[in-house]
Amino acid sequence: MNFWEEKTLDEMNNQEWEALCDGCARCCLIKLEDEDTGQIVTSDVHCKLMNTNDCSCTQYMERQKLVPDCIKLTPQNVREIKWMPVTCAYRRLLEGKGLAWWHPLISGTRETVHQAGISVKDRAVNEEHVSEDEWEDHIVGWPEFDPTEEPDSGL
Repeated sequence: MNFWEEKTLDEMNNQEWEALCDGCARCCLIKLEDEDTGQIVTSDVHCKLMNTNDCSCTQYMERQKLVPDCIKLTPQNVREIKWMPVTCAYRRLLEGKGLAWWHPLISGTRETVHQAGISVKDRAVNEEHVSEDEWEDHIVGWPEFDPTEEPDSGL
């Protein structure tokens, strides 16, 4: 059995916890909350620290110092964060769904996240190139895309 099938999120060590991240960078997209309704929507504007080639953080260990509103996911707060993408491994495990076919721990490669259309690669713009008053113009629905079955293309 694999560690994510044997352990709860609370029981995982740091290495296992970090391995659960599929590297999609959907959580690095800027979210906007409607002040009246509380509804949260996602833009295609990403954090200035994101490497657009591989969807990694260029300053991962220092990210919270450099971006004060960057949220470090923990077994405690991941249950409370309402904007977690439906494809997120942490959310999927909490919901009893298991890891998806595109997840690197299942597929054996980080490329399936991009091939499946899960990652933000080639779909987002750096926050440094969009003024804050234009973020509403960048609201998109694709971050909620969830391919539920493996394609026939042999991935």
